[in-house]
Amino acid sequence: MYSSSLAALVLAALAGTAQPQPAPAPTHELTITVSDHGSADGVQRLRCSPAGGDHPRAADACAAIEAARTPFAPLAEGTLCTRVYGGPATARVEGVWDGQRVAAEFSRTDGCEIARWDALVPALPRVGNHS
Repeated sequence: MYSSSLAALVLAALAGTAQPQPAPAPTHELTITVSDHGSADGVQRLRCSPAGGDHPRAADACAAIEAARTPFAPLAEGTLCTRVYGGPATARVEGVWDGQRVAAEFSRTDGCEIARWDALVPALPRVGNHS
């Protein structure tokens, strides 16, 4: 009886000293930097699951990224692309997606790069008539 009372006392004491666990790090948190677009130039932060940050269309932006098959993968070496210029806009996306670090560059220098960009609208801003 003495040992069971002592065990209960020890367990009660330990329960009072348990430290709360920190919240898990976000697995979908990005910083999007846009340049040479004009009205959309600047830096926006985007969190997903749940959608948040200062991106003006966070929920739609998260949905666009989630729908893309490989949203941050560069073009494969040797990919043939149309010679269409979509303007000087560039974007850099950095952060964590699905728990993995990402650092991706986007431009509109040819048809393939335009398609990569457009697949992520509205995470990236709409540009001209190509989007």
